[in-house]
Amino acid sequence: MKLLFDENLSPKLPNRLSDLFPNSLHVRDVGMKATIDPIVWDYAKDNDLMIVSKDADMHDRSLVFGNPPKVIWIRRGNCSTLEIENLLRREFSAI
Repeated sequence: MKLLFDENLSPKLPNRLSDLFPNSLHVRDVGMKATIDPIVWDYAKDNDLMIVSKDADMHDRSLVFGNPPKVIWIRRGNCSTLEIENLLRREFSAI
């Protein structure tokens, strides 16, 4: 499965998690820095990507529209990129 990391997460995550989630992307990788959620949503849907975000709005969108795409909502306050990486590694089987 491929992930699309939202702008509120580090652009380093796709590379750091490439062993578990190959070909994953950050929105910056596809020219969508500061892009509104509906466009990010459609891009993920059209390209078979799962969205990873700290944004409650993206989670709310998934409740309204269902999937695809699926959304992984990271519910952490300020935390390091390493903490996010470790969380996704730990939850790999659930993802």
